[in-house]
Amino acid sequence: MDSRAIAQYLESTNSASKPWLLVQLRLQKLKENRDRLSPEQYSQALADIHQDLMNLGEWWVGIEDEAFGP
Repeated sequence: MDSRAIAQYLESTNSASKPWLLVQLRLQKLKENRDRLSPEQYSQALADIHQDLMNLGEWWVGIEDEAFGP
């Protein structure tokens, strides 16, 4: 699935408020642009995405069904 398809999915399912899906979109966009980035730029972008993911923490604990569905 390319970034355009992921973005369309997020839009059609009203999932833009689901940060773990936004991380997937960012990872796909990074993958698609890898050949345009220096190794240092790629590593920094990947580290930024990873840090944002880690900053999410365990926000879903206690609301698993609401957040992820049954």
